[in-house]
Amino acid sequence: MSDMHTTYFEFWQETASRIKDTLPEQEYNTWFNRIAYLRSEDKKVILAGASQFILDTVIARYRDLIVNTLCELTGEDINVEFTVVSRSEIEQITKPQSNPKETEEVPEPVQIQAKAKISNEKTLRMKEESNLNPSYEFSTFVIGDNSAFAYNASLAIAKNPGVSYNPCLIYGGVGLGKTHLLNSIGNYIINNTPELKVMYVTAEMFTNEFIESIGSQRTQHFKNKFRKVDVLLIDDIHFLQGKDSTQEELFHTFNNLYESKKQMVFTCDRPISELKNITDRLSSRFERGLNVDLQPPNYETRMAILKKKLGERGSSMSEEILNYIATNVCTNVRDLESSLTKLIAYSELLSQEISFEKAKELLGILPSLAANANQTLSIDTIIKVVGEYFNVSSFEIKGKKKNKSLIQPRQIAMFLARDITEYSTTEIGTEFGGRDHTTVMHAYDRIESLMKGDESFSNTILKLKRDLTNIKK
Repeated sequence: MSDMHTTYFEFWQETASRIKDTLPEQEYNTWFNRIAYLRSEDKKVILAGASQFILDTVIARYRDLIVNTLCELTGEDINVEFTVVSRSEIEQITKPQSNPKETEEVPEPVQIQAKAKISNEKTLRMKEESNLNPSYEFSTFVIGDNSAFAYNASLAIAKNPGVSYNPCLIYGGVGLGKTHLLNSIGNYIINNTPELKVMYVTAEMFTNEFIESIGSQRTQHFKNKFRKVDVLLIDDIHFLQGKDSTQEELFHTFNNLYESKKQMVFTCDRPISELKNITDRLSSRFERGLNVDLQPPNYETRMAILKKKLGERGSSMSEEILNYIATNVCTNVRDLESSLTKLIAYSELLSQEISFEKAKELLGILPSLAANANQTLSIDTIIKVVGEYFNVSSFEIKGKKKNKSLIQPRQIAMFLARDITEYSTTEIGTEFGGRDHTTVMHAYDRIESLMKGDESFSNTILKLKRDLTNIKK
């Protein structure tokens, strides 16, 4: 083994050690234990993984971190390449007693350099022109069970725009990472395929520009702007509800881009089927592609997010404080990061370490937030209350029988679950014996219609709502 090879192997070991100190243990083990140092050439380190999927994820999330750390350690501009080898080869080269060996039989590495090398200044300018937020990258997105599907779909799209999952809709509540993923797609494409034209806008920006183009008689300029892109990213399409003219324009833009095999990705705060005042032909366009959802993160993911954010800020905080935040902030990623930012700011501005007692004082509202979250009515409770009122069992409401005496209580329970909780129609349908979301929406519309035409019926629903609200308090 050459001296250069030995040196770079040692540099890689130190790089991996430093990265391990900055990442949550579970995240490090998931990805860095599945790659290995293979060999080196002149100012080039070649890493191996047992599948292209593993390498794609490592490249998207950690390549910059790996390269920057290696360059810092060596004092040289180091190029890092990746190649797929068999699982047995990975096991062989990662054995503690075995040093990596040069071999003429190693597969040719996959070059992961950008197709066109461009300066950071030009890259930033391109991102600015595309309205992208450069701080949103795949590498800064924490993956959990709640977001893995959406993350991997977004990465696949970024790697093969116009080929994989076109169009795509990412939906979920406020602060769960929809905008982060949308911008990550755009930033990845500009970093790796800069010849493609990317455009990111919110639905509100799209609407305002459309209205302005009509007033200034520049509609053709507007059409050209959005129809001559390779990748169109539109955030918050729920804003388009009731805006018929804008929907009409987006419909034609969609068709133009789709026929040209240009990539489109949209985000929404709920499934398309739950939007109101959206034309059928536009909603059908959204639904024809891949629809993926983002759910609130679980405790383990919340802890991983907090630790990653701490690492990014170069700050530290006790495990006790992090546990306190992760336990009490169950709503979304945005609230989680806001709580952490408040503590970091306090510590930095006053130049003092935060104690657990001080953290609880600064974030005193958290227990009440947690209590409110825990008090969210379960669907089972709603079914039980409605069943008792109409003298039918929960089993009958969830069952498949379509007796007249059961249909209305079942629809009322669905209506109330949709009206006074944050559960999606898909989640509600699942609790009602595995029914789909369209059944829930039909029940909601049916009860809403009856309430408008029957005062006595409306009073019954209002009484049930009051009873359920009292349970929450």
